[in-house]
Amino acid sequence: MAADADLLLDGRLVLLVDDDPTVLEVCRSYLEQAGFRVLAAADAFAALDRVARDRPDLVVLDRMLPGLDGIEVCRRIRSTSTVPVIMLTALGEEADRIAGLEAGVDDYLAKPFSPRELTLRVRSVLRRALAVEAVAASTAGSPAAVIERGPLRIDTAAHTVDLDDRRVNLTQREFELLAFLARRPGTVFSREDLLSGVWGWTHGDLSTVTVHVRRLREKIEADAANPRLLVTVWGYGYRFDDPGEAT
Repeated sequence: MAADADLLLDGRLVLLVDDDPTVLEVCRSYLEQAGFRVLAAADAFAALDRVARDRPDLVVLDRMLPGLDGIEVCRRIRSTSTVPVIMLTALGEEADRIAGLEAGVDDYLAKPFSPRELTLRVRSVLRRALAVEAVAASTAGSPAAVIERGPLRIDTAAHTVDLDDRRVNLTQREFELLAFLARRPGTVFSREDLLSGVWGWTHGDLSTVTVHVRRLREKIEADAANPRLLVTVWGYGYRFDDPGEAT
């Protein structure tokens, strides 16, 4: 199965964004040897232009760029696209990682890094994105593709969420997290469970889950500080409560 998935990755378009020409050259070489097509941009505005014009399948984005920093670039990308973004950062502080996650980054890699590790990360993130597309395609037109929970209507085929007939704009990962929890109302999941079930990671920074839960609450809860849909189970994790089943 993994080999079949890798065949689907051949020829996928990756946009590399870094102002260091050596990083661009080395990473381009490794990714092209792995079967990807590669575009490069050396600054923020060139990157945004490439995303709009060439519609890459994945963006590898440096945190520190001339003009706009990578965080702002990711925010602007997220305003129009759900393309997966891997951020490269020399900043190891948790606050910096959280800032990237809040901007919509899917994964991040600390500098200095191995180009081989970057290639593996690119494959992993793209596999996940393709798996989501495949599920959406297989359920298109099926009633099972729609999850209705109280005021929420989640269409997993169309990849849309409506709250009281108002469209809610979510990133791909926010959508996957919401759909995962809404399919299993009343079940408590630890952050480790969600990191595995939604991100497909067996290990990683658990703040990734915390940040995405917080962002989801800001978009679907009437009062994010007192959530009624996506609730915290202290000492363990999170649970989705279906208001339609409340007594």
